[in-house]
Amino acid sequence: MVSEKSLIAKITWRLMPFLGLLYLIAYIDRQNVSYAKLQMVDALGLSEYAYGLGASLFFVGYFLFEVPSNLFLYRFGARVWFTRIMVTWGLITITLAFTQSPTMFYILRFLLGFAEAGFFPGVLYLLTLWFPKDNRGRMVGLFMIFSAFANALGAPLGGMLLDLDGVLGLAGWEWVFLATVVPAVIAGIATFLYLDDTPQTAKFLTEPEKQWLADRLAQENAGMDEHADNGFKALINPRVLLMSLCYIGFPLAAYGLSYWLPTIVQGFGVSNTMNGVINIMPWLIVALALWIIPSAADKTQNKTPYIVGPAFIGAICLALSAVISAPILQFALLCIAAAGIFAGQPVFWSLPGRFLKGAGAAAGIAAINSVGNLGGFIAQNVVPWIKDSTGSTIAPMFFLSVCLALAGVLVIIVGRMLSERKVG
Repeated sequence: MVSEKSLIAKITWRLMPFLGLLYLIAYIDRQNVSYAKLQMVDALGLSEYAYGLGASLFFVGYFLFEVPSNLFLYRFGARVWFTRIMVTWGLITITLAFTQSPTMFYILRFLLGFAEAGFFPGVLYLLTLWFPKDNRGRMVGLFMIFSAFANALGAPLGGMLLDLDGVLGLAGWEWVFLATVVPAVIAGIATFLYLDDTPQTAKFLTEPEKQWLADRLAQENAGMDEHADNGFKALINPRVLLMSLCYIGFPLAAYGLSYWLPTIVQGFGVSNTMNGVINIMPWLIVALALWIIPSAADKTQNKTPYIVGPAFIGAICLALSAVISAPILQFALLCIAAAGIFAGQPVFWSLPGRFLKGAGAAAGIAAINSVGNLGGFIAQNVVPWIKDSTGSTIAPMFFLSVCLALAGVLVIIVGRMLSERKVG
């Protein structure tokens, strides 16, 4: 007799710490540009807006290759494809450390997005193969907690690396890129040796456990539309298109905040290292929220409040941070805003697996993520443009607040439409 609780715990301990570690490495590698910015702008003679444009080209490459990458993952398996992703993004990050001109920076950021495309949605797709639907929100939350740890770790790490300016003849911003690339390459090799593509190929599961999981997932997928596993039809599925539109506001607010937070703290008059230490706090609060909210949502049928509630709280705190001048209170509001931005996202990502499977899930999840991550492109262009235009590091928070609130409103609309279709 297979115990569901024991089996889920067994799979969780096998997969989630490893996948989370990969995401931690990926997130540090993705966010290192926000710390390199503090020196790189002057070194390359860039304006804030020009640097934001270069940083945001990551999302263009990411957008263009996201769906193809996830379909390749479906074809070749997570073990091979995640290895390819991590090794190639590591090699490109090495090259970023030797950037000589704005043009070179632009090209490399585009290629980095191209290389990394497919990792996050690839993991989301992988979770649909390993976990019943009522466990997925919590698993995505657990996975995303590592992004909070990455920000917490990356913050002091970025500050300390900047303070290595001049060591071995390298600038601090060059150390930021070089030091954060080594784990990516090592983790890529480890992935090839450790990861199992599906439960059926996993040596750590017994045959009865494999059969129980296969039967459970087949039962859950039985009521889906006949085209649920069609990759092309998933791309034009109205529910996928609506969720793509909804999701834009979340990465926009997240990247706008994480990209700009070190600069805001720098305005407090602290050192680079202390800047990094202070920036640990928001991400510890985010980690706590990423566990509490998805765990609560997995126990209910109506997921919408667990997505919308945190989003509205985040939007209010972002707006208040722009009108309150007391630094400590301002920073506290940004900490709560960060939690609001991230806490509902795992619940959001538990929805596609309720109406998509197989190649359809791979393509649909990638499409939602790729379109949504254009929010990152918008944030890294509009936020510095607002700063350059107003001379204020806080004014961009109004823009992020409005976008996050609109995302919450759209989620309410989509939640009702999905409910009418008996989804979620």
